[in-house]
Amino acid sequence: MKFLVTAGPTREPIDPVRYVSNRSSGKMGYAIAEAALDAGHDVVLISGQVSLQPPRAAKLVSVSTSDEMFDAVHRDASKCDICVMCAAVADYKPASVSPTKIKKRSENVSLELIPTRDILDSLGHWHDRRFLVVGFAAETNDVEKNAARKLREKNCDIIIANDVSSAKSGMDSDVNEVTILFKNGERQKISRAQKKIIARELVKIFLNSATIMFDKKDVMISERS
Repeated sequence: MKFLVTAGPTREPIDPVRYVSNRSSGKMGYAIAEAALDAGHDVVLISGQVSLQPPRAAKLVSVSTSDEMFDAVHRDASKCDICVMCAAVADYKPASVSPTKIKKRSENVSLELIPTRDILDSLGHWHDRRFLVVGFAAETNDVEKNAARKLREKNCDIIIANDVSSAKSGMDSDVNEVTILFKNGERQKISRAQKKIIARELVKIFLNSATIMFDKKDVMISERS
């Protein structure tokens, strides 16, 4: 099968030297890409700016902003069997970008933010969709409740929920613990472990779910090459 994996943060520019971003390291997304490659599958890795070495066999697409990631995902999604949206895409971006550096002043400065385009929602509601959509929900409270809402509203097949309020797991950590929520209502937990170990388990789950979905829709894997 062919995987599309997004990873890392996006950077939404304020001016030529400043931007709005987040703490995502990209480690989970890169681990999933590597696990899929190790299992013998093709991978398109769409990555924000991170300090990680990408797996050599992956087709790497480097992006910076949420708009760049949106466009890159839409170029490749229909060619893939499994779309894993692991990137921490900014929910908001500055309404306008200053062409020159904003100078420091003594008074307060207000920054107007507008919503970014929703990549996960666009995939979940893709017309005549023939690929599995996996989303991630990084939450600090009511983790499973918020993840279940996201699963439903974005029309995903699977949501991976994790509590990023813990200093021992989540963003910028080498370990994680997740709860997997499926569209049919089932849930499965993976206890705290190295992200590479969790990634291998997730890839197995994604492959099984994709096979079931394709069997129901009578889709041949060869159609996506």
